[in-house]
Amino acid sequence: MSLKYFAAAALAACALVPGTGFAQMISAKEPAKMVSLLQKKGYRAEIETDESGTRIRSADSGRNFTIFFMSCDDQEKNCTTIQFYAGFSDLKSTQLSQINEWNKTRRFARAYIDGEGDPVIEMDVDLDFNGIPEENFMANLEIFTDSLSAYVPFLKE
Repeated sequence: MSLKYFAAAALAACALVPGTGFAQMISAKEPAKMVSLLQKKGYRAEIETDESGTRIRSADSGRNFTIFFMSCDDQEKNCTTIQFYAGFSDLKSTQLSQINEWNKTRRFARAYIDGEGDPVIEMDVDLDFNGIPEENFMANLEIFTDSLSAYVPFLKE
């Protein structure tokens, strides 16, 4: 047996054993797995499904947010992207200049005023193919929740 074959077999075996350095993958195709991870990390998280699709409702430090499943097939399954989203109907006095300043000075999470006059913050994450490692998912979530916790005070300035 060649050394290359042995090394490949050993790597493949490690991929099957949890805790061997290979991360669990998080995919937009498995909302329940995402909810389980969020709950394991201390977030409130629940799946909602209706005629408009599937989403996860969650919160961080008392601020509600939603994870929408996007880029799905015709049956609203096999999604490849998600969007972290939060809107604030209680901040309708937000000026477009504030939104523009946010977008000019921040990365990753973008802001806008929706059709109802509510300021919104959202961030898209690509989970195509086999998903992304759990650590990367949590890093993206942290980017969003950090942005979310800065967004409301920024709008109230």
